[in-house]
Amino acid sequence: MKRILLFLGTNIAVLVVLSVVMQLLGIESMLNEQGTQLDLRALLIFSAVIGFSGSFISLAISKWSAKRLTGARVIETPRNAAESWLLNTVQRQAQLAGISMPEVAVYDSPEVNAFATGARRNSALVAVSTGLLTRMEQDEVEAVLAHEVSHVANGDMVTLALIQGVVNTFVVFLSRVVGFLVDRLVFRTERGYGPGFFIASIVAQILLGILASMIVMWFSRQREFRADAGGAKLAGREKMIRALERLRQAHEPSQLPESMQAFGISGGRAGGFKQLFTSHPPLEQRIAALQQQ
Repeated sequence: MKRILLFLGTNIAVLVVLSVVMQLLGIESMLNEQGTQLDLRALLIFSAVIGFSGSFISLAISKWSAKRLTGARVIETPRNAAESWLLNTVQRQAQLAGISMPEVAVYDSPEVNAFATGARRNSALVAVSTGLLTRMEQDEVEAVLAHEVSHVANGDMVTLALIQGVVNTFVVFLSRVVGFLVDRLVFRTERGYGPGFFIASIVAQILLGILASMIVMWFSRQREFRADAGGAKLAGREKMIRALERLRQAHEPSQLPESMQAFGISGGRAGGFKQLFTSHPPLEQRIAALQQQ
């Protein structure tokens, strides 16, 4: 319920702020003087529909697409002791976290990684790679599972989709406003849409999209710290630290599909300016944060 209220409140705030800014800057009156009637409220509604549609569709099919992209096999009936242990561990952690039992899957990959996804907290998927199972100790795997279960319990998949929708709305809305301004004030188009609108809108959408992705990735990095803390609570802090140390030693780039990397426990490495576009903080920072708790 709080998540829905936050969502509605955010969109109302976006509407109010943009309306006030447009009036304070005199953009509406300036556009009217140039002979065009730009309905900002209608444009904002259009932008929200466009901005949230892709985000919600992606969230709705997240489990289905994750299984197809990684080839993950859901454990229906355990085929060995390792699979039985996986199911039992996730079930115990889910109960402690107060969520329904997620689907548990294994996907074939030599990398040490795992991910969680799903449209709802009580209908999620937790998957681990075969590389993680063979290269980590059982206590470390337990901590990784706890990290992923914490993502589910925190509602991170839904919240990330909502934030993506909000920034998408800003990008679509502001890029169209820039297109109108350039078309009317620079290209002096008096009726309809001239080439300036389409060119400026595309350029603005690309630039604003880059800035928007930085915002989304910043949030993604913050949620990793929360999931680490949640994993430490469910499995034990020392186990969580050891699991992150093992990931740091592996220091290999993530082989998850790009659309899934934000949901994995390890997002690879990046330095300098590239860090602003990474979904995960450096493992050293995550370990230090746990050690300071």
